[in-house]
Amino acid sequence: MIESFGQDDHGPSEIRGDRFAARVISRSRKDWRMTETTTAPAVSRAATATEVDIKIEDDATPLVRLIGRTLRDAARAGHVLPAPQESAATVAIRSHDTPQAATITFGSGTVDVSSGVLVEPDATLTVDLNARFAPTSDPSGDADLAAGALLALSPPVPDWRTAAEHFWNAGRSVPGFPDVLIAVTEGPEGLEQVVLGDGETHYLIAGAPETLAGVFSGSDDLLAVLSSGVLGIQGTLSQLSVMIGASWKVRYDV
Repeated sequence: MIESFGQDDHGPSEIRGDRFAARVISRSRKDWRMTETTTAPAVSRAATATEVDIKIEDDATPLVRLIGRTLRDAARAGHVLPAPQESAATVAIRSHDTPQAATITFGSGTVDVSSGVLVEPDATLTVDLNARFAPTSDPSGDADLAAGALLALSPPVPDWRTAAEHFWNAGRSVPGFPDVLIAVTEGPEGLEQVVLGDGETHYLIAGAPETLAGVFSGSDDLLAVLSSGVLGIQGTLSQLSVMIGASWKVRYDV
């Protein structure tokens, strides 16, 4: 169960999730300035090169943006995207609990993502959008194509420190974003943290390394993860709204 503390939108508030997040929040509240600070490493620019041209339609829906961002992450990570030699192949992506749907068209060196399913697809995947496109039922159609699409939609999540820097750089343009972002986890030798920025306003996010990496990279939605109880936060309620907006900016690449 999530506990929330705070009187108003401007006063301090805190949400502590499971025992791990609650313990990290409790310890970090006392002495985060005294723990070892790790500056997130710079993201390798060479890793961003890709020969795959991934396009999304103009005025794209959130699902289209989510798929496009995920496929770009996959391409940067070196995942092999389905690319038929003779003709393009289409994969329909359907949400298991909402009407959202999109179509991925894999061509030779190009990938196009569009909203809806307007043609008979070669394969169809029904997935959980809040579980990194995990399938909720067996795919239909071309099994090999479906397996390739699932692989492409499952890029590795970066190290939590690198992901924190990415989140910080992307979120700073959101109005009201805190001056300092503190990401805290607990390792074998105690608290580990990344402190990004400098100034008066602070926001702290605590959780397991894989939880932090998922949120900061956009692989997981901050609000959904927070609701699951595996993440702890410390800041104001108004900052929480800003941080959710920053999460969506990263997740949907807007």
